[in-house]
Amino acid sequence: MSVLSSMEAPTVDVDLSPARIENEKEGGPMFHCDLHDTEVVHKLAQMFLPGLASACVDNTTGFNTPGSVADGLRKEMIDFLTLRSESFVAETVILDDGADGGVSDHPFDIISSFVDDFVDSKRNLLSQVSGWLLSDKREDKIDDFVQEMEMNGFWLLDRREKVAENLLKNVDFKNSFHCSASFVNKDELVAHVDNCNFKSVTCHNEGCNARFSAVHLKDHDSHCPFKIIPCEQKCTDSLMRRDMDRHCITVCPMKLVNCPFYAVGCRSAIAQCMVGKHCSDDLNSHLLHLLKGIHKDASGGDLNRRVEQIVQASTNNRLAEARDARAFKLIVRDLEAKLGPLEVNLIEKTSTETVAKNEDSEDTGTETKGSTETLASSDKAEMSAVLNKNEDSEDTGTETKGRTETLVSSDKAETSATLNKNVA
Repeated sequence: MSVLSSMEAPTVDVDLSPARIENEKEGGPMFHCDLHDTEVVHKLAQMFLPGLASACVDNTTGFNTPGSVADGLRKEMIDFLTLRSESFVAETVILDDGADGGVSDHPFDIISSFVDDFVDSKRNLLSQVSGWLLSDKREDKIDDFVQEMEMNGFWLLDRREKVAENLLKNVDFKNSFHCSASFVNKDELVAHVDNCNFKSVTCHNEGCNARFSAVHLKDHDSHCPFKIIPCEQKCTDSLMRRDMDRHCITVCPMKLVNCPFYAVGCRSAIAQCMVGKHCSDDLNSHLLHLLKGIHKDASGGDLNRRVEQIVQASTNNRLAEARDARAFKLIVRDLEAKLGPLEVNLIEKTSTETVAKNEDSEDTGTETKGSTETLASSDKAEMSAVLNKNEDSEDTGTETKGRTETLVSSDKAETSATLNKNVA
């Protein structure tokens, strides 16, 4: 935009050297340390440009372009923020009893609220009554204007940081983000600056160009992506923190992998560098897993004997050197062909099947127990009824017995006469 390109950067007279303050009580000059938290100052400076862009866009909605009012609103914004920051401490003391305990006392939050108040005060009537404030078009226009100001060098970062330094000192009444030390002579001040917590330092890790206050050195070092640290998985390598994740999941010899014979049945998770040792140490276990799939009807004893036969028949550590399931199977099948068919112990097999059958029927027996008890009760009732019936007929049976004996004697006499006749 031609309007922006023709603008001059704002002049803000801020002396970067230590401030010199007259001390009436001591009767002589005093030197004040003006160092501050560079990280907070930089963050504030970055926030100013989007705030100014918002004020310009909302102030010219439906009329002029944002660039036509940018220079004037920038000056108004600096004056507004300076005035609010200078009166902030006094207002805080007056309103302290009624203040909301949840309000942040961080300088960035305080100054951000000042910027929001300035933006609100510059909105024209059209932007206030329409849905412009909530529209995506407004956000896009603000972002475009911010980029335009940066490209044209409007309100450079270093000048915004000077403004931010003054505002920070005004609102940081707890002296948490700037140094407030004062000294009688300049030599004491120089000695203090070398050890001041707010002295600006550069990260000493190779490749990192971050600058921050000395008070944040330890915190930055604990998460600096360029710091060389030992491998998190305890291998012998040391590498940059930012490369750690990729190292641990790709080339680290200590990363956990599945056993090469996972498909056969081994579920062990082992370090990549220990795969060879695992394959040698667990050879019999891998053989047993494989034989279970080949000889499904064989018992555990038959399979264990087969494992011993195969291990004895193997020469030159062929089995131990196999590093995948396919090669392992081929070697085992070749050895089994030489050994001949697997001899199955029928007694052991029958015993195993019986145990399995008993285990399967154990639950069924529990279920039928109740039915059996019910049937037994029914049978007892029926037997009782029969016994009662027999007792009732006992007297009748006694009378019938005499009649039966008479008939038997008569039959015997007739039979004897018939036999004598036949003999004659």
